[in-house]
Amino acid sequence: MNLIEGLTNFNLTKQEATLYVLLLKSGQMTGYEAAKQTGISRSNTYTALAGLVDKGAAYVLEEGKVTRYTPVPAAEFCSNKISCLEEIKKDILQQLPVLNNDPEGYITIKGAQEIINKMRNTVRQAQARIYLSANSRMLELLLPELQAALQRGLKVVVIGDKSFSLPGAICYGTNKQSEQIRLIADSHTVLTGDLHDHTGNLLYHPRTGGAGGHSVPRGWPCAGSMAAGRCHRQTRGASFVESLCTL
Repeated sequence: MNLIEGLTNFNLTKQEATLYVLLLKSGQMTGYEAAKQTGISRSNTYTALAGLVDKGAAYVLEEGKVTRYTPVPAAEFCSNKISCLEEIKKDILQQLPVLNNDPEGYITIKGAQEIINKMRNTVRQAQARIYLSANSRMLELLLPELQAALQRGLKVVVIGDKSFSLPGAICYGTNKQSEQIRLIADSHTVLTGDLHDHTGNLLYHPRTGGAGGHSVPRGWPCAGSMAAGRCHRQTRGASFVESLCTL
């Protein structure tokens, strides 16, 4: 992700983000100096610097008749924004209506980031067990969530490239190079699809098998048999690998 684009996710405009990076490099500057170095017009520079102050990204230094601007440290600025969003999240969740019924059928999720977000949230929300088949690139993206699941005492079974290892998880190594993803959480939440660098398609259903009367996608092991603990031992690993990896 481009640095300026990344900063816009923290509610900065592109001009504000550009000036914030410049302040971090320089320590402190006047509006005139900032406009000269960035090529942004003086009026827009002063507006953007005032925006940085209002948004908690910069402080004002008064030195006689000269006004200088100095940046809030990047880690502090980002942490403050995230803390503020967490407080807003709590307030919003208390007011929003709760979804009463799970949707029928499979939902199609498109876009790489949307797919990654759904998989991360599915792992975070799992309560007992996780079964995951993916290549090393995808497994690395989910690594913090998988480690946190293990710390919560969940059973985690992973099928991935032979080079991948996750202490505490049951790992089966294959020569998996495709972008296909298979995930079952708690034997009822199912995700299946593919993920490329910027695109992807994922089928998702929060209830499948016996829990909601929907069948598991073709090529998947039975959710009920997985819940019963079958196909976990190394002696049964081959059938488990074939079930998850072959469609």
